[in-house]
Amino acid sequence: MSPEPAIVVSDLSIEYPARGASPSCVALRGVSFRLEAGQSIGVLGETGSGKSTLASVLAGRGIPLRSGEPGPRISGGDATVLGHSLRHARKRDLAEVTFHVGYLPQEASATLEPTLSVQDNVALPIFERDHHYSRRAAGERAALMLDTVHLPLSVLSKYPYELSAGQRQRVALAKSLVLGPQVLVVDEPTAGIDATVRDAVIDLLAQLREHEGFTAVIVSHDLAVLRRATDLSIVLQAGRPVAYGPIEEVLADPSHPFVRGLADALKPPQRRTERRPQRTS
Repeated sequence: MSPEPAIVVSDLSIEYPARGASPSCVALRGVSFRLEAGQSIGVLGETGSGKSTLASVLAGRGIPLRSGEPGPRISGGDATVLGHSLRHARKRDLAEVTFHVGYLPQEASATLEPTLSVQDNVALPIFERDHHYSRRAAGERAALMLDTVHLPLSVLSKYPYELSAGQRQRVALAKSLVLGPQVLVVDEPTAGIDATVRDAVIDLLAQLREHEGFTAVIVSHDLAVLRRATDLSIVLQAGRPVAYGPIEEVLADPSHPFVRGLADALKPPQRRTERRPQRTS
């Protein structure tokens, strides 16, 4: 018997209901894909294409449980994460999803608690689940996660403001991994960090991909991330899917005009070749 897929997205549509003077807004329409355990998918598209909405919903974050609550609402189709339907999710289902799905939101480094040490920031999800958890065991777990993201243990006692942007990003990644998730959802992991740290983050995602059963949804406009850390990619435009498949195949045969423009934009700049003057006889 084949194992259950990690994520199944079936003709998914998501909207933000009207609030006050603001009309309802359709964020995603007709998105479908299947992600087996051990696979990673990249999500790319223009600003406002619904990438971050898809990421947060698949991570089980911000989904309203009652009518009238703010947040993205599944208005069509469904998304099933680790066997839990998100369209019909109850509080218990979302608790299961958020426990087993690690989430690194966009600009994650800014979400760290400034008054907590790095150790306490990384361990925070543990104590949010169990207030009586051993502080010593949580500290050991935080230290292990820092080692996983290639940060020295000396930063455990530091505070976020004492770290560089790249270090804070890796601390946030350690925090998203601390519960040992079955699925990792990351939103623009290399945005806003310098080139050297960017390469370290890409290396880390590529290394995580090598772990058996590692499953990830990675929102990124960074071609290096998509090439090294994903098996498949889905391209969104105005909330609709316009391409799907391995990133190299998507870019090599862009049938949709938007994907064609994306492929052109992601091509490395061609070097100008200088003509050598011809000898005259």
